[in-house]
Amino acid sequence: MSAIVDWNTVATKAAARQKQSSPLMYFLGFVFVLFIGILIFCYVVTKRTNPVFLDQHGQPAATGSEHSHH
Repeated sequence: MSAIVDWNTVATKAAARQKQSSPLMYFLGFVFVLFIGILIFCYVVTKRTNPVFLDQHGQPAATGSEHSHH
């Protein structure tokens, strides 16, 4: 009978330990959310960009069908 009582005591302590969250978990959650937010922000900003490629003289390079063959 004492083995059952000991097992129940161990299980109760383990359950109490799992329900208690440490400040480290909150910090890691915050860092995770911040990192994902930064990634989403960078994705949105880069999708809105309109890059202009320059040639070796610093002039806008011809793209696509505008490209002339030398």
